[in-house]
Amino acid sequence: MRTQMYIDGQWVDGIATLPVIDPSDGSVIAEVALAGEEQCEAALAAADRAAASWAKTAPRVRSEILRKAFEIMIAEADEIATIVSRENGKVLSDAKGEVLYAAEFFRWFAEETVRVPGDFRKSPSGDKRILVTHQPIGVSLLITPWNFPAAMATRKIGPAIAAGCTMILKPATETPLTALAIVDIMERAGVPKGVLNIILPQKTGPSISAMLHDPRLKNLSFTGSTEVGRVLIREAADRVIRCSMELGGNAPFVVLEDADVSSAVQGLMLAKMRNGGAACTAANRVYVHRSIADQFTSEFSQAMSSLVMGRGTDSGIQLGASVSLKERNKIAELVDAAVTAGGTIHTGGKTPDGEGAFYPATVISVDKDNDILNHEVFGPVAPIVTFDTDEEAIALANGTDFGLISYVFSQDLGRAIRTAEALESGMVAINRGVISDPAAPFGGVKQSGLGREGGFDGIHEFLETKYIGVEI
Repeated sequence: MRTQMYIDGQWVDGIATLPVIDPSDGSVIAEVALAGEEQCEAALAAADRAAASWAKTAPRVRSEILRKAFEIMIAEADEIATIVSRENGKVLSDAKGEVLYAAEFFRWFAEETVRVPGDFRKSPSGDKRILVTHQPIGVSLLITPWNFPAAMATRKIGPAIAAGCTMILKPATETPLTALAIVDIMERAGVPKGVLNIILPQKTGPSISAMLHDPRLKNLSFTGSTEVGRVLIREAADRVIRCSMELGGNAPFVVLEDADVSSAVQGLMLAKMRNGGAACTAANRVYVHRSIADQFTSEFSQAMSSLVMGRGTDSGIQLGASVSLKERNKIAELVDAAVTAGGTIHTGGKTPDGEGAFYPATVISVDKDNDILNHEVFGPVAPIVTFDTDEEAIALANGTDFGLISYVFSQDLGRAIRTAEALESGMVAINRGVISDPAAPFGGVKQSGLGREGGFDGIHEFLETKYIGVEI
């Protein structure tokens, strides 16, 4: 298990260490190195020194590194999943699924590396040729969250490597061990020194601000809360740093009156409980047509109440711990406030006694103006609201500043597609609880972010478009 920083091709110590906590029992898993100003500067300098030569590397070379990283990650998936589960708290099956999903970003971008398109054509006036090419943007800062410590790292590292950019990775303080394990894989896959560096600054705010104001840094890719994203965008604006921002969500799950109730319940179990609800794509507001609301709530509550909660690495566990007691307590406070405002608990809703950052799977019926609907719960809590018309459901679903993903269930495909087109979100799942795919563009609208990750679009977040007019 790596615990040092990786700078300029070397594993190095920092100025202090930070304990990584197992949220299931509060025990210390490891002590990881923290970076001071000297280490942050060394990482930026290393990435800058390597940038020019790495940008000129043949696409096939970069592709083969990513392909080898994919193969190593698949071979070591069980070991990495255990690290994810221990430091994040999620159940081992979720952790293994994340690792396999994360590895796919290496495979996808290994393929995309050699397929970046260009353009060559005669201008409409006929006076020149239009040549359009793409070049790596340069040194990139990658900041990842704690909820998907493997997938969020590979979803950024993969396209950066593919595009020919050097980078500095800053993982979440709660889950650095997974990111360190992935960097170790990249080193063994043959990434040259300086291309990929990982640091955990002791003073995160000042260190990140200093990098964003340094002329050597050209690009920022951030996944995290909208609140932090706004701060980073303001910081990046001083030097007009390119920003790719995958921010918060408040996903509506709309069950129309003609939906198959059992299928919708199964879909919601995936959309809500994947990763224990700690996902920006998690269904956060459940809107069910009044005519089927009682049946739906009953079946869904039964499914939620049957989940076995416990330490994520234990056998048979279906719901693990939150990443920290702080996160668990935020969830509990939101539920308590929702009940005070008139919500009705159908299952769960009570913080368990004993150690560990656990909170049970919870179903609560609320009015459409209950404040819990304005918060991204980031936990195993599903507030249910009833509606009477499709138009009302769409208005309720769109009544938020966020627009990452939405879910629609209906047996009428035309109706479902019309609803999907009316929903203000970057992604819509129809009759499915999960649609994330490395081959598809991931991202949102409104305050859920800027740009796209994955798919054909993902690599372009690390490329600049250059137009060359040619006299012939």
